[in-house]
Amino acid sequence: MENKIKIAILDMYDNVPNEGMRCLKIIVGRFLSKEGIVGNYDIFNVRGNNEVPTLDYDIFISSGGPGSPLKTEEKWESDYFELIKNIVEFNNYSENKKYIFAICHSFQLLARFFEVGKISKRRSTSFGVMPIHRTELGFKEDLFTVLPEIFYAVDSRDYQLTELNQEKIAAINAQVLCIEKERPHIPLERAIMAIRYSEEIFSTQFHPEADSEGMLRYFLRDDKKQAVINEHGEAKYFEMIDRMDD
Repeated sequence: MENKIKIAILDMYDNVPNEGMRCLKIIVGRFLSKEGIVGNYDIFNVRGNNEVPTLDYDIFISSGGPGSPLKTEEKWESDYFELIKNIVEFNNYSENKKYIFAICHSFQLLARFFEVGKISKRRSTSFGVMPIHRTELGFKEDLFTVLPEIFYAVDSRDYQLTELNQEKIAAINAQVLCIEKERPHIPLERAIMAIRYSEEIFSTQFHPEADSEGMLRYFLRDDKKQAVINEHGEAKYFEMIDRMDD
């Protein structure tokens, strides 16, 4: 009898309409439809319905989402961190590992959990298709080997990870893989864009799940176009659209 792969998609969007969940469901569905792969996925509305999976799953994909990643007193947050703690502890003693892939909002939550640096609000929103720069370790990362020296990804965030705790990073053998674009004219530390915490736990600040077709369709909608122009200006909007279609 074949072993079934059980995947938990953790919806962190707090019931806010988004493209991220659509993309994740498509990617996971394609994976499960491949020959020789047997399994299923379930979705857990973590922030909206306080739904957190058990350790019955093999893979946990934790999405992006709106709002602040800073500490709250909400039940979902304590339950979410308990899940992460249980996965880490399980991997410490079990040969059959469980895997986490965390994106954007979840990237920031994992940074809080592992205490690897400072999560803070940006002076302004980072939004659009942005260049991502790899560190020395990033060039050795298997997941990035097919990418060019500087690659582009969807970046959408009001918060950032900076001021790394190098002692903590060394203690848990985490690897900082990517940083945001260089801005020589701005005297600010560059934010971290990807971290591998272990063989099983990987996180990106950017959105690797985003597809250009869906994102382009989304931002060509009149309401989304106007929202971006109001928030970031017309030049930024057309720059984003141009890059998204590349």
